[in-house]
Amino acid sequence: MGTSTKQFTDYFKGYEKVDAVKGIFGDKTEEVLANLKVEFMWFGYMGVDNTDGHLMVNEKYLNSGNRTDIYLDVVHELCHVKQWMGGRELFDPNYDYVDRPTEVEAYRYTVQEAKRIGLSKEQIILYLKTEWMSEQDLKRLVKNMGVDLATQTKIKLP
Repeated sequence: MGTSTKQFTDYFKGYEKVDAVKGIFGDKTEEVLANLKVEFMWFGYMGVDNTDGHLMVNEKYLNSGNRTDIYLDVVHELCHVKQWMGGRELFDPNYDYVDRPTEVEAYRYTVQEAKRIGLSKEQIILYLKTEWMSEQDLKRLVKNMGVDLATQTKIKLP
């Protein structure tokens, strides 16, 4: 199965008007999004290609995933696009995923947006939970994001 590439604004409509996205790119939001390429792939969820900063998206996830998760993932990945544009190392191997400065920054911004759109602490924790994180990693990430685990009782961590 091959991949296809499109312009971000051809596929993701209206993101140039989203305050969270404007908070990432400021006055350059429309320009950045108009020039951003999206590669549709068959694996994973979403990510940013470290060679040229384009967005990579699993088309199946985009078509069948939870809309709120997808929205937050786009915000998260656009943070990484901005980081890449600034010359930052997105995949610094000196850090575990949940401690990597670029991930902590992108998750912190994404959690701020999740709170703004009304997600509860429990929903935010569920959003942060991924199949590749251990229970300790998730707890560390949650702590990094400032989400108080002591107040959540409705979900059980993995």
